[in-house]
Amino acid sequence: MKNARAEVASLAVGRSSGPIGDYIALTKPRLNVLVVATSAAGYYLGSLRGPELLPMTHAVAAVALVAGGAAVLNQVYERDTDALMRRTRMRPLPDGRLAPAAARTFGLVLAGAGLALLALGANLLAALLALATLVIYLMVYTPMKRRSAFAAIVGAVPGALPPLIGWTAACGRVSIGGCALFAIVFLWQIPHFMAIAWLYREDYRQGGFPMLPVIEPDGRRTGRQAVLYAAALVPTSLVPALVGVSGWMYFSVALVLGIAILGLAVRFASTRSEASARALFFGSITYLPLTWAAMILNH
Repeated sequence: MKNARAEVASLAVGRSSGPIGDYIALTKPRLNVLVVATSAAGYYLGSLRGPELLPMTHAVAAVALVAGGAAVLNQVYERDTDALMRRTRMRPLPDGRLAPAAARTFGLVLAGAGLALLALGANLLAALLALATLVIYLMVYTPMKRRSAFAAIVGAVPGALPPLIGWTAACGRVSIGGCALFAIVFLWQIPHFMAIAWLYREDYRQGGFPMLPVIEPDGRRTGRQAVLYAAALVPTSLVPALVGVSGWMYFSVALVLGIAILGLAVRFASTRSEASARALFFGSITYLPLTWAAMILNH
């Protein structure tokens, strides 16, 4: 599910060892680690009487299959632009190590298997949310990337759905707690991605992607977007404590971390330097696991 987290997963791409390694690389396993973690956290937090290990493993594996299939199909679509960018040109498809038809079949099989496992092993609602993730990601976000900077916001929707899918797989319904998890990940992605977009703006320009740093090189709107969404993240991250998903220890941790991310975003918006963008990037990848760990420990 390509969004901020997908961009991070692609920062270091090299040759894989053989066809099996290439097929694994197509699924973007680094991205899938985060998808698995957030969907597992969502399942745990959505369990009314504590999660059962086997159903939880089943649901999380299904989400990972859907995410892997989406990553493969995205790379089939973007193989031409991937060939233009330094950080993606050595992926299996632009490098010619795998045929697009074979990769397409592989992606469809993975995504179909994940949807079937969710529908049969969890519930239909969770499967429908996963299907919505695929549709938005592949049919809306992926083609929009070539036409509009607004694609970054659209791409944050499928990127934020894994925890809600996990929540729904556990309890069978969408409720305020699950929506809060979705909102936290959605808002987090924007300052995270704006930092990446600024750092790799030349790569995006070469690939023909109209990201904000490409169409507005001074970076003012890029910085404003980072600050706006980081500011919205601070109160939103407190909602799990207010609705009983987590407790007041989590509230304190989330408040401190949210203010820290907002401070990094403000610094980035003010200076728009490489150093401030890197600080925001590394701060954001620290923020998410710490926030989720506090939420789970104080559940």
